[in-house]
Amino acid sequence: MRLTETSSAPKRIEPRRIELVMTTIRERIAARQLTPGARLPSVRQAARSMGVSVSTVVEAYERLAAEGVIRSRPGSGFYVSAPLAPLALGKIGPRLDREVDPLWMSRQSLEAGEGMLRPGCGWLPAEWMPEAALRRALKAVARGSAASLADYSEPLGLAPLRGFIARRLGERDIAAAPDQILLTGSGTQAIDLVCRFLIEPGDTVLIDDPCYFNFRALLQAHRADIVGVPMTPNGPDLEIFAQSLAQKRPRLYLTNAAVHNPTGAAISSTTAHRLMALAEPAGLIIVEDDIFADFETAPTPRLAAFDGLRNVIQIGSFSKTLSAAARCGYIAARPDWIEQIADIGLATQFGSPRLSAEIALTLLKDGGYRRHLEALRARLTGAMTATIRRLEALGITPFVEPKAGMFVWARLPGEADASQIARLCLAEGIVLAPGNAFSLGQTARDYLRFNVSQSDDPRIYDSLARALRASAPPMRAAG
Repeated sequence: MRLTETSSAPKRIEPRRIELVMTTIRERIAARQLTPGARLPSVRQAARSMGVSVSTVVEAYERLAAEGVIRSRPGSGFYVSAPLAPLALGKIGPRLDREVDPLWMSRQSLEAGEGMLRPGCGWLPAEWMPEAALRRALKAVARGSAASLADYSEPLGLAPLRGFIARRLGERDIAAAPDQILLTGSGTQAIDLVCRFLIEPGDTVLIDDPCYFNFRALLQAHRADIVGVPMTPNGPDLEIFAQSLAQKRPRLYLTNAAVHNPTGAAISSTTAHRLMALAEPAGLIIVEDDIFADFETAPTPRLAAFDGLRNVIQIGSFSKTLSAAARCGYIAARPDWIEQIADIGLATQFGSPRLSAEIALTLLKDGGYRRHLEALRARLTGAMTATIRRLEALGITPFVEPKAGMFVWARLPGEADASQIARLCLAEGIVLAPGNAFSLGQTARDYLRFNVSQSDDPRIYDSLARALRASAPPMRAAG
């Protein structure tokens, strides 16, 4: 690695160049080019080889010494002192060898290096988020009270934000008082708290098949007996749902009713009514994950609205539309359940993060959030149309044409295996989301989930075309 500093005259030390020198040394240690006890090049030698100033190398060496990576021997130089970490093959290239399990996309997407494309991830690009509004909110919170920056939150979370959420739920015909709302660190934490409250190891839980892969991972962590119900374009298959209620006697049903992940489907009013008619006499508790609610242009049925939060718990989050870095989620449920779940939250997390809640409240109170949502919905609609058109040109067929959200669930042509296609594309720097990671019954081997906000680069479709050709069975000779 060579940096460029052209003059030999003394130069102003630049943090970026210092960090690059430090990164170079760390990488050489990680690659076993420098082992414990090895002497580093002198500062002058390093400056010449890297094309930076002596003062830059001196500062980089001093910072590495402060970290304990190297050490100085007076009159002798700098030596490697850090013990070698186990060689991580994942640092050498994409993890092609990892089994495609429920957390495959999360790991691949979060570990993706700069320059990799991520049509399989589950979030919007950073440039689609309200960056200017986030910066204003951070400044506003920083100018606020010391308690906002340093104190714990009250047991249910920041009261003004709970009041705001209660009003927003009312817009979707879900009547919830502020004391029926518990703030959490994220939608994922909300589901975890509900699982801690409701289920014991061995309890049966129904999920859609396919469903959001992290539902499976969380329920496996809680040692639940998971039963899948096939998903249709109008909601779960009610015949199999009824059979599962009768035969398995499940404790709860975990679903996305409005904007379904991964299929993009929405439950119909007829299906929702029939589902609730089946669930109530069976004593089934429903957990409705509604974190994509703000992507909708026209509201679709909510199970929580039909039930009145008696046996339905609703989960929400602002991570998808505001910030995945300052995460904030919530649980809406009947008051007696909220009190008990809040106790679990205090025992495991000592409440919800106040700073994130303050930032979310500041953003949500600003009229700019509604304008942001309007622009975001329009942008997603355009991206949805463009993505479907490009997929269909490759013979990849959508399960449904979603009315809202960011996901397209699409079937590959012929006998293509989505996991194989994903591995071929990963080798070219493209992270896809193969179907069986979402399917409990492993019935989605020929499906991929595409995030339309991350699917505008032509290289994605070029790589898909190559992968489909490479995986196609050989043509039989004529005659």
